[in-house]
Amino acid sequence: MPALPIAGSLAALLSLLSPAFTAPSFETFCWLAIGFLARVGEHTVTGMLQAARRERRWHHSRAHEFFSRARWCPDRLGLLLLDFLVATLVPAGAPLRLAVDDSLFGRTGRKVYGAAYHYDATAAAGAGGRQLGFGNNWVVLALVVRLPCGRRAFGLPVLFRLWLPAPRVKSRRAGGEASRRRRDPAYPSKPELARRLVDLVAARYPGRALELLGDAAYATGALAGLPARATVTSRLKANAALYEPKPPPTGKRGRPALKGKRLPGLKQIADDPTTAWQQTTVSRGGTTETVCWHSFACLWYGVFGGQPVRIVLVRTPKRTGGYDIALVSTDLRASAQQLIERYDERWSIELCFQDAKQLTGVGEARNRTRKAVERTVPFGFLCQTLVIAWYALHGKADADVHQRRLSAPWYQQKRSPSYQDMLVSLRRELIIAQYRTVTAHAPTTTQISQPARPLKTTAA
Repeated sequence: MPALPIAGSLAALLSLLSPAFTAPSFETFCWLAIGFLARVGEHTVTGMLQAARRERRWHHSRAHEFFSRARWCPDRLGLLLLDFLVATLVPAGAPLRLAVDDSLFGRTGRKVYGAAYHYDATAAAGAGGRQLGFGNNWVVLALVVRLPCGRRAFGLPVLFRLWLPAPRVKSRRAGGEASRRRRDPAYPSKPELARRLVDLVAARYPGRALELLGDAAYATGALAGLPARATVTSRLKANAALYEPKPPPTGKRGRPALKGKRLPGLKQIADDPTTAWQQTTVSRGGTTETVCWHSFACLWYGVFGGQPVRIVLVRTPKRTGGYDIALVSTDLRASAQQLIERYDERWSIELCFQDAKQLTGVGEARNRTRKAVERTVPFGFLCQTLVIAWYALHGKADADVHQRRLSAPWYQQKRSPSYQDMLVSLRRELIIAQYRTVTAHAPTTTQISQPARPLKTTAA
């Protein structure tokens, strides 16, 4: 571990990641991580150097080469960090709860690797009402944990994949020509990239149960065929084709049926007077709420094939028709209450993206080459995970919450620290470690006599 002017607690945490680097690269990683966490302005590569106070000691090419040429793999780095998180923040033997989603990080320039126009829900609608943004789209897999100092779940990003849209090909249609994206194995879809990330975790922990959470966009056939110890819980599309379970053999000639009769639509099921709705109390984001639910088992044959799934329709007690949200899960043992609370923790990855863009500075580095683009965003996300991991072990939640209430008297409902509180606390420790008083050494006789010699000569 290189000698760094940082708190010993953070140095110990960084040292756990040293197997992912060579010795020179690890030193560069540590300094850039410190600079990334301490940086207040734009988080460019040179900005990291300035925040780490290395700009006059290193040439800036050393920092750029760390992302574009150095030998290190974001997957290995993320798995090493995941090992530490599982050992310290997840109860022994408990399932690993994972959330997957994608987010767009805006870029400019035609030469940026992988940059293209993507759907961006945060962008203003342009021509034709389309919400588009130009940049890199990342699929992120996060470990969902509950910290002793927090009331809500936190998403800790650990594995990442850059999604590249397949090239468009021209196709002739009635009334003119149009372009469409061709199906190319070299350009996997977002759910396929998510499946690769889940497979990495499943291979890393062969005896651990996995609980994967995703929105409706990730409820596709790419997540079918996972090991029996891995379950998927996501939002169900309103137009999903559901079927009754596979009927018993009839004894007649021919291929046996693989699915039963098709069920009515979700709205029809919710509006049916014979549908049995039940009430339960669920915990959402640290608060309790009463909801009505109706659950049934069926087949979603177009996605999961013959694997049975459980559907949970949820609505508020005041509502008399329809439903608010429909959930689908391959976990048939969990209760409806558990599935509702489990899916609610998927929102932690959305908050993770918000913190990454507004507070951490992920995606602000202006690099263009392939390796640099594929490493810079994972580097920023992993630094964000390091902040939360450090705070969970060494942070002072009660003192930070109390200080926040004093500085903002109108914010008395605050009960747990936010990511911003964690980042401020870590930056405070970095400043204290940098300017900590060091005991001065007593001057030697030579150091005293040399400055005094010209004075003696003048006096003589």
